[in-house]
Amino acid sequence: MALKVLIVDDEALARSRLRRLLAECRSPAAALGGEAANAAEAIAWLQRERFDLALLDIHMPGSDGLALADALRRLPHPPATVFVTAHAGHALRAFELDAVDYLTKPVRLERLQAALGKAARLVPMEPVPAAAPSQDCLVIQERGRTERVPLAEVLYFKAELKYVTVRTARRSHLLEGALSELEERYGERFMRIHRNALVARSALRALEKHHDPEEGEGWAVRLDGIAELLAVSRRQLAAVREAIAGG
Repeated sequence: MALKVLIVDDEALARSRLRRLLAECRSPAAALGGEAANAAEAIAWLQRERFDLALLDIHMPGSDGLALADALRRLPHPPATVFVTAHAGHALRAFELDAVDYLTKPVRLERLQAALGKAARLVPMEPVPAAAPSQDCLVIQERGRTERVPLAEVLYFKAELKYVTVRTARRSHLLEGALSELEERYGERFMRIHRNALVARSALRALEKHHDPEEGEGWAVRLDGIAELLAVSRRQLAAVREAIAGG
């Protein structure tokens, strides 16, 4: 199956050269799905269609390619990204944005082919149809893979910068979104114990004295299935005590 590719570059000649190179790629093959001359056009394409890979120039009018790559990561089905630029000085920032590869112009066929190979390894062999989160299951996008996590297995949600850690007894997942949205949606199952954490009511087992490096002496909850303790804020302490007592 050919990779569906979006080319994003403000120079028409650069887009033309990439078109010709993509037509010569064989293993994996690539199919041009669309072209954009700036970030706004690229977002418009990605709101209409799904792409496996975006080839991004960096220096463009308006939002540059780095800002665009950061925005793409927030899409429900983000494409893999490969930067194609005349400037070698942005490679570190590019890989911080999870770029698959970083190609400098003029692009050689063998380098583009290698980048496509890296991107192909991130494309699910059997894509899972997109589905909205339900009351019984979370749908999580991680590294090009869609995974459904039953809510009954989730022990806590914890805000970490712009992500939320979703913790089960077996592993952790990263979910993009706001803790307040999860609390609104799943408030019957989960309760807030801190400004940065919601825990499963059914997993609450004990309230213990705890020393937090940032907040000093306080309280923490122990949950079923994991050794980790989660700090409880003074504001939520009475509600947590009541929930544990009510068992």
